[in-house]
Amino acid sequence: MLKRLIFIFLSFTLLGSPAYAALDLVLTGGIDSARPVAVAPFKWTGGGQLPQDVADVISSDLLRSGKFKPLSRQEMPQTPSNSGEINFGPWASQGVEAVVVGSIEPAAGGYQIRFELVDVLKGQALKAMGGDASGYVLDSRTATVPAAQLRQFAHRISDIVYERLTGERGAFLTRLAYVAIERGTQYPYQLRISDYDGYNEKTLLRSREPLMSPSWSPDGSKLAYVSFENQHPEIYVQDIYSQSRSLLTSFRGINGAPRWSPDGSRLAIVLSKDGQPDIYIIDAGSKQLTRVTDNRSIDTEPAWLDAQTLVFTSERGGKPQIYSVNLGSGMTRRMTWEGTANQGASITPDGKSMVVVTQNQGQYRIARQDLESGGMIALSQNALDESPSIAPNGSMIIYTTVYQGKKSLALVSTDGRFRAVLPTSTGEVRSPAWSPFLN
Repeated sequence: MLKRLIFIFLSFTLLGSPAYAALDLVLTGGIDSARPVAVAPFKWTGGGQLPQDVADVISSDLLRSGKFKPLSRQEMPQTPSNSGEINFGPWASQGVEAVVVGSIEPAAGGYQIRFELVDVLKGQALKAMGGDASGYVLDSRTATVPAAQLRQFAHRISDIVYERLTGERGAFLTRLAYVAIERGTQYPYQLRISDYDGYNEKTLLRSREPLMSPSWSPDGSKLAYVSFENQHPEIYVQDIYSQSRSLLTSFRGINGAPRWSPDGSRLAIVLSKDGQPDIYIIDAGSKQLTRVTDNRSIDTEPAWLDAQTLVFTSERGGKPQIYSVNLGSGMTRRMTWEGTANQGASITPDGKSMVVVTQNQGQYRIARQDLESGGMIALSQNALDESPSIAPNGSMIIYTTVYQGKKSLALVSTDGRFRAVLPTSTGEVRSPAWSPFLN
């Protein structure tokens, strides 16, 4: 029984879902509450076909954020390429609050892109009064982009649009890390990264033995993870650019669940070298260890509340619940009380909420708990939702779910108003981890 509990605790975020090359969205709720916007097709002045539909990438990004409902191209009353061509009345009558317009032309080594973000209601009012575009164009930029970075620049435009319309930083230029499994191959376990939407997938490591628990460093340059390649769990740190890696821990028993500190100088980990699984802190440079918990029960799944406080899963009260521990005083307190059990905590970037997997009446769902009031709300609706990872702007959570009888990735907004499944067709993928903001 104990061995089973240890496995559940250390691999809870690793339950499988199919691998993917690009995420296809299937909306499951909340879109009616999103804000109507439009991204008109960018005018292409070169020969042949543009290799990337930039407007479609931007529209898909805004839809996945959960905050916007982009019009389909069939719904658009016109397809302007600049603000001067917009006839505001038909857009306003459809409730559209903002339109993105732009053009693309060939340039040396790539493409020149121009785009504008236009406020429809202001534009309608100012044009009626004879005002100029400076009053209703919220943002306007021109850039020359290498051909290989056309899709990335589309994500950059999405970030700009998102921030201008919400006041919050966009997270479309981020990445995902995960473990993909291709059974029947020589190296079935693969550590991969991709853009947040599944494109530009790269394999960092192939292994005959399981890989687990990828965790991004705060600067987005490294991944810590667990590998069984030497027939027992060890923690490695790998540079995603040079792909060089180093062994962090290889103690007897469990070496698991690495999570970087906010400044990247330390990692919280789980070790059982002294008996039961307990929480430790290890210095990323010197590898000096500090024991944090010393309990007869299983303590696992650490995450950082702030630089001096960890949250973790423990069954010291009989059922798995979330506890916090102050690294200076050692003071520990229980943080979750609702539901039968709660596991796998992460703290939202603003430090105000905690995302957990909550169990109630045999169902596992993603939930968010307000840290001030202690109130908890379920965000997902299926019976086997797990492995949550929060976007760096705190707007969305990616997790695994069961869709049409198989494991798939899913998104839910942190307010629970928007949900979508990201169905995939081949292989398996485990433990999605959302990167920090990337420069």
